[in-house]
Amino acid sequence: MDAPTPATALTSVELEQLDAYWRAANYLSVGQIYLFDNPLLKQPLDRAHIKPRLLGHWGTTPGLNFIYAHMNRAIRAHDLDMIFITGPGHGGPAVVANTYLEGSYSELYPNITRDEAGLRQLFRQFSFPGGIPSHAAPETPGSINEGGELGYSLLHAYGAVFDNPDLIACCVIGDGEAETGALATSWHSNKFLDPRGDGAVLPVLHLNGYKIANPAFLARIPRHELESLLTGYGYRPIFVEGDEPSDMHQKMAAAVDQALAEIRGIQRRARDGGETTRPTWPMIVLDSPKGWTGPKEVDGKKTEDYWRSHQVPFGDLDNPAHVRLLDDWMRSYRPEELFDAGGALKPELAALAPTGERRMGANPHANGGKLLRDLRLPDFRDYRVELDAPGSVVSETTRTLGAYLRDVVRDNPDNFRLFGPDETHSNRLSAVFEVTDRTWVAERYPYDDHLAADGRVMEILSEHACEGWLEGYLLSGRHGLFSCYEAFIHIIGSMFNQHAKWLKVCNEIPWRVPVASLNILLTSHVWRQDHNGFSHQDPGFIDHVVNKKADVIRVYLPPDANTLLVVADKCLRSRNLVNVIVAGKQPEQQWLDMDAAVTHAGVGVGIWDWACNDQGGEPDIVLAAAGDVPTMEMLAAIDLLRTLVPDLKIRFINVVDLMTLQPAEEHPHGLPDEEFDLLFTTDKPILFGYHGYPWLIHRLTYRRTNHDNLHVRGYKEEGTTTTPFDMVVLNELDRFHLVIDVARRVPKLQAQAAHLQQQMLDKLGAHTQYIHAHGEDMPEIRDWKWAR
Repeated sequence: MDAPTPATALTSVELEQLDAYWRAANYLSVGQIYLFDNPLLKQPLDRAHIKPRLLGHWGTTPGLNFIYAHMNRAIRAHDLDMIFITGPGHGGPAVVANTYLEGSYSELYPNITRDEAGLRQLFRQFSFPGGIPSHAAPETPGSINEGGELGYSLLHAYGAVFDNPDLIACCVIGDGEAETGALATSWHSNKFLDPRGDGAVLPVLHLNGYKIANPAFLARIPRHELESLLTGYGYRPIFVEGDEPSDMHQKMAAAVDQALAEIRGIQRRARDGGETTRPTWPMIVLDSPKGWTGPKEVDGKKTEDYWRSHQVPFGDLDNPAHVRLLDDWMRSYRPEELFDAGGALKPELAALAPTGERRMGANPHANGGKLLRDLRLPDFRDYRVELDAPGSVVSETTRTLGAYLRDVVRDNPDNFRLFGPDETHSNRLSAVFEVTDRTWVAERYPYDDHLAADGRVMEILSEHACEGWLEGYLLSGRHGLFSCYEAFIHIIGSMFNQHAKWLKVCNEIPWRVPVASLNILLTSHVWRQDHNGFSHQDPGFIDHVVNKKADVIRVYLPPDANTLLVVADKCLRSRNLVNVIVAGKQPEQQWLDMDAAVTHAGVGVGIWDWACNDQGGEPDIVLAAAGDVPTMEMLAAIDLLRTLVPDLKIRFINVVDLMTLQPAEEHPHGLPDEEFDLLFTTDKPILFGYHGYPWLIHRLTYRRTNHDNLHVRGYKEEGTTTTPFDMVVLNELDRFHLVIDVARRVPKLQAQAAHLQQQMLDKLGAHTQYIHAHGEDMPEIRDWKWAR
């Protein structure tokens, strides 16, 4: 629907002042992109006043400034608690300009003063060595959405308002961003928003027609199609269209007032009247020219309202005509009417901004560590698996974790959520449904299973949505955990990448208060996807994770349930990290009692004395494992070796914290060289069974003394629909191949190596024949137990 345009939406004075504020923001934005000096244009502009390298994006910026100014008006008029999320990728000039105008920028960066000297520094720092990025970034006050990658703004907005009943997230979505798959799914977040206990998102779809060099398709479909699309998503779109500033201000003011009135009505009916049906939420479609108020043409070529204004509308400032064009453009904003002689924003304009924490650049929800409350965590020891001896009990590791998470959910009813793509039950975390339901505000039937508007389990078959919601939830000051099938966590690889970069930069910004860590549980993993086949078999996400800064990332491979409990508790207590936990969900032998698990997980790596026979001397070989299935296969190989060659001295090491393998100089959890050498020796052969791709272990340990003697078995990109044991056989990580490796690598076994190898090859042949005949693993494999 079109925005109502009553003559009283803005008085003439309000209109004049609002337009002046917008002009001030536009002026500061152009100055950031172009100027090195002469910030108030007190002298005629010349080449020396202009940066040597021009970087930044103008096209989306005037629209962002327009929206920000109108949201300021709404915040002051209605005393709103609002944050501003900038979807268009490189809209940094706008957010920096507006936070500078409202004063929050100078409070965080006192060197950027609110005068001529501060303006000069504000302009110089933008996209300049030693300065700030061109997009909304951690350095930008009020930002929780990294502008370096498109697609996640609306997810972050919804994540921020879950369990924040008084918060409104104004989320500007660029029409280029709207073409991404993640954003296309994001519209459905309204099916998960409970108006009783959650806040509200006010999406503003900014149609300015063009991306970098092409039209944006949502701007090139008929109006009725776009309206039908947005209505079908469950929104009531309010259209604000045009290019004449006075008319657009009146339309936008009326649209914002109408949208806020609808939001208040929805919340009132839900909170006071008990209305439970899913509401139709308002949104705004702002259709304005790309590069609005910029040069109409440059060198005879269309620029405003065209893709040429996307980045820097014109360069080559060695051309005097371009210098004059820039001078005319900046003076068109009439800076002498906006700033006083000393460079301060004039008082009547400064008064238009909200004050204190109502300023969007100072809202604590956009610096969520300020609001973060510690979780009330139960004692993980109360959920332990009791065992008398290693291997004496079989249980489902993540099912044990589910009982612990059930009580975390129970004890933190407005501060913790579980996220996952329709896999909570499949991943054996279903104990949580004893105390909560799946969040669901769409239509429900009487026979539905655990669906409720106020559920704490967020399930949608979109890894993008789960990750984006959780990031928004964390960055605004809450806690959560994302569980996912290991093979498909790759879908959010670039999202993780941006979040890890965000945390890395936040660690260097004093005013950014640490937030709860991003906790990712990977289960249904590569070695137990034998039933789903090759498409579901990929452990490579870990390789991507360890590329990030060492002070941000942690990777844990707990071998059993008790160790998983210790690790999970540690991760939920941590701050400003990305914790990746890989744990199986299928029935497995349990190895460590709780006391041993606490000790083992605390160090991250250690000798399992009960699996060794090298006590009192040097081992002939060091066997090591990281991951539950490699641990089991390595222990089974040890069992075979101690029967076949009882005089062989074996040391077994289990690795829980993968980053202990790196030197201490490379990672905070890395073992010092002397401790590593003590464990792994300096000259004995090492056979390492690893959960993922083998070369990662080599990469982590390449500087260690004994690296030349290290041989790693892991996933070799071999898989199919087969039996569990055949999966490890295909990748030569099984007990029989491990025995062959030992026979080949231990000097004292060379005389027996041929016979040992033949025995194992015979076993492998028998295995293949058996599974082809029976469709399951041999009894000696299925029923094997550690009994030493």
